[in-house]
Amino acid sequence: MEPKLFHKKSQYVIFCCVLLFFLLPRQDTAYAEDKIAIGSVEDVMLLPWGITLKARIDTGAAISSLDVCEITRKEKNEVEFRLSKRTGGFQVRLPVKAWKKIRSPEGPIERRPIVELEICLGPKRFRTEVTLNDRSHMDYPLLIGRKTLEGKFVVDVSRSCTSPPSCSKDLSP
Repeated sequence: MEPKLFHKKSQYVIFCCVLLFFLLPRQDTAYAEDKIAIGSVEDVMLLPWGITLKARIDTGAAISSLDVCEITRKEKNEVEFRLSKRTGGFQVRLPVKAWKKIRSPEGPIERRPIVELEICLGPKRFRTEVTLNDRSHMDYPLLIGRKTLEGKFVVDVSRSCTSPPSCSKDLSP
């Protein structure tokens, strides 16, 4: 008689554990509530220039990428480039954080400079790394990758233009 009683108690304990697992609030759900929901396409402001442009939000891409032209390597750790006409056409010179080999959608591996830019996405103003690349053949001049999104945003691909930039254009963060 005792083994049956032990078996029922074991089933009861397992049932209670499973029930608690589903009833207790999960940490990842609460964590997602701290993040800002954005869509698959959002307006992003490049600072300090105050240029607002459409960006494709792409969680499949690790790093973000900006449409530029006329990239010239200057000194040991700097590049000079021109923002594309659709992103203002300004001549910019920035330090290179790193060089990265990236396989382009067309197939060949390209070596691209990585620079740090300050951007505003929704209400958040922050610095992020981007590769510089000719994206003139792409629909969006800026691609926002998952490293930029990590810890700050969640993406709802069924929506777009949900969180317009609301940071000031001045130089202070």
